[in-house]
Amino acid sequence: MTTKKTRPDSKGTWVTYRPDIKVLDCTVRDGGLINNHNFEDSFVKAVYDTCVAAGIDYMEIGYKGSKELYLPTEHGKWKHCTEDDMRRIVGDNPTDLKLSAMADADRCDYHNDILPKDQSVLDMIRVACYINQIPTAIDMVKDATDKGYETCVNIMSVSTVQEKDLLEALEVLAETPAETVYLVDSFGSLYSEEIHDFTKMYMRALKGTGKQIGIHAHNNQQLAYANTIEALISGASMLDATINGMGRGAGNCPMELLIGFLHNPKFKLRPILECIQEVFLPMQDQMEWGYQLAYMVTGQLNQHPRYAIKHREGDTPDDIITFYDQMTSD
Repeated sequence: MTTKKTRPDSKGTWVTYRPDIKVLDCTVRDGGLINNHNFEDSFVKAVYDTCVAAGIDYMEIGYKGSKELYLPTEHGKWKHCTEDDMRRIVGDNPTDLKLSAMADADRCDYHNDILPKDQSVLDMIRVACYINQIPTAIDMVKDATDKGYETCVNIMSVSTVQEKDLLEALEVLAETPAETVYLVDSFGSLYSEEIHDFTKMYMRALKGTGKQIGIHAHNNQQLAYANTIEALISGASMLDATINGMGRGAGNCPMELLIGFLHNPKFKLRPILECIQEVFLPMQDQMEWGYQLAYMVTGQLNQHPRYAIKHREGDTPDDIITFYDQMTSD
């Protein structure tokens, strides 16, 4: 007989489900960084239908990117997420699945491009920012909240942020209406003990505010799944994942692994596996995502994966020694 256990510093029983846990699929948004968001409607519809069938709580359908910075002639429609494009996929979204879009600080004309909630099929706006963009992020959160949306703040690249600066940012965000603050391992460089410490830091800083902690992990060192579980055990309740781990560079926490782990009967694994078999596996012949040695190198060095992405797009993508020497040379 299996005995359910708790860790002394964990939030509740960690081998069974917690009712506060929510899962967010960011396949289209993060996966779109591979191909400039040039996904066919049929792909986005397949992800949407899968999320509905699998009982996923949120689906992030793309970005609200500025059309001046991201020209529609160079980027696909999921970089901008107009109402016409989204409704062509989901209609009025007559399901329990909530829809989200990400708005990058300083890369979104949020006053104009994010409509009032009663004019949009979106339910939540996720604001992504670097630590120096916190003031902009706060204004974006207020704008989205005033328009009627749920809001999140994703602080990116925390592995490069000084603890004092991060604590100050969390203190400020505690006073905002954002419902969730995300821990983001942008470079896939964090280990589980660091994820644990960061999650506890976030929880202490936001204690008493009613805010949730989220986790968005990248898979450069094949730790995205383990780190997501570690954050969950330590108290995080908003969990990001992507179908078949699709995402920029090494990708993200695979949805199929996470759903297989969560002991919540509302989640269904079979629709995800069916989508992988019918849609994602054939796509891997045309586009690359997932763990590669070059991403391991950038993750271990706490460097942005753009260097590994550029290397993988070059003439000698498997020449890992040359790439390693370049990355470690003075």
